[in-house]
Amino acid sequence: MPEAVIVDVVRTPSGRGKPGGALSGVHPVDLVAGVLRAVLERNGLESAQIDDVLMGCVSQVADQSLNIARQAVLAAGFDETIPAVTIDRQCGSSQQAAHFAAQGVMAGAYDIVIAAGVESMSRVPLGSSAHGGTLSRGIRARYPDGLVNQGVSAELIAERWGFSREQLDAYSAESHRRAADAAAAGFFDSQLLPVATDAGEVSVDETVRASTTVAGLSGLNPSFRTDELAARFPELTWKITPGNSSPLTDAASAVLIMSEQKAVELGLTPRARFHAFAVVGDDPMLMLTGPIPATRRILDRSGLTIDDVDAYEVNEAFAPVPLAWAHDLRADMAKLNPRGGAIALGHAVGASGTRLLGTLVAQLEAIGGRYGLQTMCEGGGMANATIIERL
Repeated sequence: MPEAVIVDVVRTPSGRGKPGGALSGVHPVDLVAGVLRAVLERNGLESAQIDDVLMGCVSQVADQSLNIARQAVLAAGFDETIPAVTIDRQCGSSQQAAHFAAQGVMAGAYDIVIAAGVESMSRVPLGSSAHGGTLSRGIRARYPDGLVNQGVSAELIAERWGFSREQLDAYSAESHRRAADAAAAGFFDSQLLPVATDAGEVSVDETVRASTTVAGLSGLNPSFRTDELAARFPELTWKITPGNSSPLTDAASAVLIMSEQKAVELGLTPRARFHAFAVVGDDPMLMLTGPIPATRRILDRSGLTIDDVDAYEVNEAFAPVPLAWAHDLRADMAKLNPRGGAIALGHAVGASGTRLLGTLVAQLEAIGGRYGLQTMCEGGGMANATIIERL
């Protein structure tokens, strides 16, 4: 069976996903098209050599409609014969794109494929794709009290695992510190693709705030409390704020994946190989705990223990998510998101999976590690997990 290897990872900086954010003036098709072109240019490839482009995007309406992957391939100037497909596994969409891409290589269906992701949350607000829709009769019957949004799920996790507001804010401030230190040291430079905008070039992550402190975060008000929800969940003390949540973000990212044999033929250097995959469903009310069973499944399948893994990228949708994961897996906190996570670097939901993968590859290279684990919680109560091996 062919080995699927990672040759390159490229991403845009993270822009605040609100009107006026650094990347809000860039159409998402053009944002991710730039990343696709960069993948070719950086590796001396022609678009005709690409077998497929698999792209994560969550809100597939308005500027992100009409199969945005295909729109981006055309906008990037790729040969018209190159196909593309858009994938929605919520926050793990581009991680799933990378899974499908690697699995296609391993099955012999692809030689070279690009897995990518994009989300412009300033132009297509999160939840836009549900506008005008209604819940099905089956969902209403199964969950008569109704499911809740992700913020309330984060509150439920914080309460069940016993995390204090101070713990959540301390974790979040540390995420900003780590991300700021990584940026200052040039850790992200090899991945970042500057983006030209009408206001000038954007070359740094707008969402990272080096000045973040626990004291500053402690003054923020809860984001998700309503009188109705407080009556439904009287046990909650409402600890989730903008400061211990990932910010709305605009960004795009891409990973170049191919067979090891093809990389050798082309004179390209494989940086890591895909070692194992897992995807699970979990409690849709808690929603964000899926990374725990996903990690257990992938460790069981790979024959590894958590201590065998040298770096963990666990998406920081909200601070309780990686904290609960680390608690239940008894993971080394020093290995967890060592270059900061989504609380600082942003969470452009369709693009985060391939962004995390790029950070993981770079971290293994920086420390000389062998195995890296990536896992992400996903809307509806799911999670993907990936283990890669540095080459």
